[in-house]
Amino acid sequence: MTTHRVGRRRRRTAVVVTVAGALVAGAAGWAVVFGPLRPGADGPVVADPEAVRTARAFLASWAAGDLAAAGRLTDSPVTAERTLRNFTAGLEIAKPVLTPGAARADGESGATVPYTAKMPVAGLGTWSYGSKVGVSRTEAGWRVRWEWGLVHPELSEKQKFQLVEEESAELAAVDRDGRAISAADHPSLAAVLGLGGGRPRGEVRVVDRVTGEVRSTAVRFGPAAGAGGGPLRTTIDARAQRAAERALARHTEGRQAGLVALRIDSGEVVAVANGPAGGFNRAFQGTYAPGSTWKVLTSAALLEKGAVTPSTVVDCPKYLTVGKQFHNVETSEIRGATFREDFIHSCNTAFVALRGKLGDGEVTAFAKEYFGIGGREWRTGVGSVDAEVPVPGDETEKAAALFGQGRLRTNPLTMASVTATAVSGTFRQPLLVKGTEQERIETRKLPERVVGQLRALMRDTVTDGSAKVLAGLRGEVGAKTGTAEVTEDGNNNGWLVAYDGEIAVACVVEGAANGSGSAGPVIRDLLAELGR
Repeated sequence: MTTHRVGRRRRRTAVVVTVAGALVAGAAGWAVVFGPLRPGADGPVVADPEAVRTARAFLASWAAGDLAAAGRLTDSPVTAERTLRNFTAGLEIAKPVLTPGAARADGESGATVPYTAKMPVAGLGTWSYGSKVGVSRTEAGWRVRWEWGLVHPELSEKQKFQLVEEESAELAAVDRDGRAISAADHPSLAAVLGLGGGRPRGEVRVVDRVTGEVRSTAVRFGPAAGAGGGPLRTTIDARAQRAAERALARHTEGRQAGLVALRIDSGEVVAVANGPAGGFNRAFQGTYAPGSTWKVLTSAALLEKGAVTPSTVVDCPKYLTVGKQFHNVETSEIRGATFREDFIHSCNTAFVALRGKLGDGEVTAFAKEYFGIGGREWRTGVGSVDAEVPVPGDETEKAAALFGQGRLRTNPLTMASVTATAVSGTFRQPLLVKGTEQERIETRKLPERVVGQLRALMRDTVTDGSAKVLAGLRGEVGAKTGTAEVTEDGNNNGWLVAYDGEIAVACVVEGAANGSGSAGPVIRDLLAELGR
């Protein structure tokens, strides 16, 4: 990795590192969050417990900054320790959170444990990504298989990471109508856009180890710069922004949260708010399992394929076992339910039962083909993290992914776009800063039949289902609730996505009991104020 700083900060000497890894800095503040062990359905259904413990011990040592201990748990201790230490120094990473996922057996003598990493980089923000730890049985016992991609999927013997940092200049900005917007009136935009200046920004680049050629950008942080020294021209609607920030502050009770509202007809972002307002931009850069809000997309795939119709009977039992036991909220059930009832009451087991209707990689391909997810990078004009829709590794993971769990990673920006695409039929790349050069993302239009069915299902979720918190709003308002597990015993994240005649909006509230009770009031107040 190489670190560059320009602007008003004192220029630092660049440090070039040949390998990358992840965590150093004292043990205080480091964290590993352990997820549930979810066995696969094919082959050996349960990974050897010792293999799983080895993988988790490696992640725990890495997270605690004990890189020597982490190295000793691998089959290449010296290289592993050096790589992790260099990665940390090169990217100035501190206080990361590592979250192991569902362990999967690799034959009788191996296991794979995927994990997600949240790496705070140099005071710029959090870099979130996913990778996996492979473990094999050796003569010395279970050992982590040391590979470049263990640290990050884009790290290899041919390419490394480079950190470039600078301080933003004084910045003025205007809304979609050319009126000045300020951090005083819109606190969330201070962090998102860098209003007022003096805020750090930068990016982590993937570069060729030999030539230094930039191959891609792994993540961007901080505000964009105004073109030609003039004010930053944004797509923000000042009225919507004020309403979003007030609603988020009123109902989240100090919990971390993010919200994005965008125009259905253009993808232009009219409001982006975070809780706390001046903190990490969760709305654009967070990485969350979307919970049952993802059923909007998986329902689109099922409906487009003709695998179901709203009137198809898909039973909703309390439990369904696919490698592990899946259940509904409060273990509810609807015997003889139609797909419409499954959707509006958010029945997880019904969606699990439909897993055989879609191929293993079909949702991944569908998300790219119709929703613009997983192909080219979205460019909004500020730093954002694209969604991840990986092909499931086994039947258990596939079942979980159908209702928004597993290794799916999204944020409010993604889910607002998913909602807009579902109810219009056309993907439009989100945009926050006017004049941003965007790569063309080729997608297909959803059939009108599917769009009509999705709009009706989401509308019925408001009138008769789990999103009745929005039932008193004027006009055609549709929605989908979601409750996403973070760990088996921990708090959930509450989600809600919704649309009205002009905008699609998505909100996530961390540490919530459910989506309707946490994100629901936020979106209700936002749409109510805009509808006056």
